[in-house]
Amino acid sequence: MTQPEISIGILSAGEICVKNNPGNNSFIIKNVVFGKEFHWERREDQEFRGELKIIRENGLLTAVNVIPIEEYLESVISSEMSAASSLEFLKAHAVISRSWLMAQIEKSKSPDKGKHASITETETEYIRWWDREDHENFDVCADDHCQRYQGIARVSSPCVKEAVQATFGEFLTYEGRICDTRFYKCCGGRTENFESCWEPEPHSYLTSIVDTDADGSVFCDTKDSAVLAQFLNDYDLETTDFYRWQVTYSQEEISNLIKRKTGWDFGQIIDLQPVEIGASGRIVRLKIIGTKLVKTIGKELFIRKALSESHLYSSAFTVGKKFADADRSGIPSEFTLHGSGWGHGVGLCQTGAAVMAAKGFNYKQILEHYFPGSKLEKLY
Repeated sequence: MTQPEISIGILSAGEICVKNNPGNNSFIIKNVVFGKEFHWERREDQEFRGELKIIRENGLLTAVNVIPIEEYLESVISSEMSAASSLEFLKAHAVISRSWLMAQIEKSKSPDKGKHASITETETEYIRWWDREDHENFDVCADDHCQRYQGIARVSSPCVKEAVQATFGEFLTYEGRICDTRFYKCCGGRTENFESCWEPEPHSYLTSIVDTDADGSVFCDTKDSAVLAQFLNDYDLETTDFYRWQVTYSQEEISNLIKRKTGWDFGQIIDLQPVEIGASGRIVRLKIIGTKLVKTIGKELFIRKALSESHLYSSAFTVGKKFADADRSGIPSEFTLHGSGWGHGVGLCQTGAAVMAAKGFNYKQILEHYFPGSKLEKLY
């Protein structure tokens, strides 16, 4: 394999404003949206190198950046986290970001593509998962749906370049194939199985593990501001208490929220009952019982979308109910979700990996911890 060039979808809009920056051999795209539909969504002008293509998709214009994968990675590991992260953590992330990308490209060319339907629906159940099915005209997008890629302005640390150069061409593999190396912010103490979140195809290197050190301490259970500031960008630092969290809704709030987010009118919500729970405690299928409708929904991301204006931190939660009457016989007046973790929980826990690096683990040990049975190989 030689170093490939990849195509990244940056922005789709009715009009795209691009400004050349000849002195830096780059171009600037105005008003790029990132964190779309998440609670940190915002816009900014972003600067890129490489080739710019403008294509037409669904009546809109899409800006596509074509660039060698190693240059892409310098931006990704600076966008997914702070460029001030520790070197070993950045090395680990360079390997998994590289591996994930090439695994997706290989998957898109596989004859098994589309083998499993991403939506299953009956009268009583609606199960949906998202992957990359909406990117047909480029390899990946630039947002959290794939990997954050926010141009060259994020590459602000020599450590980032060192991490990419030190791992140049290195991939995680399993039985001769590049690993589909997923990652997220915080597992909450235990990682999740791949099939709990996506298609029902178990991956041996993406099975649930307990995120603990030899002494039993949980890696991602940290409030160390110095460690968190290493890998959380300024907008991520707006999110606090994600190892353990809770959110409370009144009856009116939760019934209106679920109706708006799912399109189904459940009436007043009587109960939220887990039907299937993954190894990490994340709910895979959730039964919503209302006065007008009873329906089971899943998988984890659809549950998170249904129960938040943007996304719940995770689907690893238990449900507490408050009643206006003492005998608890009526409609609950309030629901409190007591949760853990931030993200789907499959693969590398960024919080835990940052703590491991701070404790002196090297990038190979970090990868071995989160992707058991995988092999580190240099493929170009």
